[in-house]
Amino acid sequence: MRSSTPNDRQQRAAASDEALRRAQFAISNDRPIEAERLAADFLKTNPGHLEATKILGYAFIMLRRQKDAIVLLEKAARRSRDAEIETQIAIALRQTGRGEDALVWLNRAIKRKPPFAAAFHELGLALKTLRRYDEAIDAFKQGVAVAPMMVEMAVQLGFAYRAINDRDNARRVFAHANAMNPRHAEAVHALGVVLMEDHEFAQAADLFRNALAANPNDIAARINLGASLLGLGQLDVAYACLRAATARGPQYFGKALKVAVSSGHGRFWLRPSAAARFFRGETS
Repeated sequence: MRSSTPNDRQQRAAASDEALRRAQFAISNDRPIEAERLAADFLKTNPGHLEATKILGYAFIMLRRQKDAIVLLEKAARRSRDAEIETQIAIALRQTGRGEDALVWLNRAIKRKPPFAAAFHELGLALKTLRRYDEAIDAFKQGVAVAPMMVEMAVQLGFAYRAINDRDNARRVFAHANAMNPRHAEAVHALGVVLMEDHEFAQAADLFRNALAANPNDIAARINLGASLLGLGQLDVAYACLRAATARGPQYFGKALKVAVSSGHGRFWLRPSAAARFFRGETS
């Protein structure tokens, strides 16, 4: 039997690296079934490989196989002190309703060096789920200090402020998040909704127009633009926005109807069928 040569080993290493890259690419592009297959195959020949284990863990979480993820990742955590692994375990625990258990892992993860920003993000989410809003705010603020350009962290900090009705800080944080990335949909919507609540409809409308220019399929932006235009008294264009939204599918009818009837310039229908005809553009 021919012994392995350095060239053989190099080829196997290159093939192994390529398989891991393909698995990472799959998980990064929301293809968890493919990622699971690739990572599981990789681990058969590279048992205990930490990066492959993380990919497989993410795939399990995305496939809603949280129990499989917990078993896999807890085993990996026993032989490593990796903040990402600990954060993954916490995500799976939170998603199965075990928020307090998730906090145990997250309080380990946030102490690792170098700091792992996602651990602070997940800690804030776990605390919000438990309605421990002041602690969530503190976690998100620590996360912002670690990763000041992480828009998702700033947006979640704003949501935590809103949960305790601290509207000034919520608006400030949402504005900062939007300034960091004007194309970030969640930041745009969060700031736009606060502006509408403050009756600053023109500014809100500009935000939602920009969102639609970047993504014409953003139905939430279209509905919120309609709400802003109703606030400005621009009824024809407002209802055109709402009709365009409901034309994308019946799942948007309820939101559009709520916007129409709750606005000071809105409309009211005694029967849902009459409202449905209106949004379809039928005159009778």
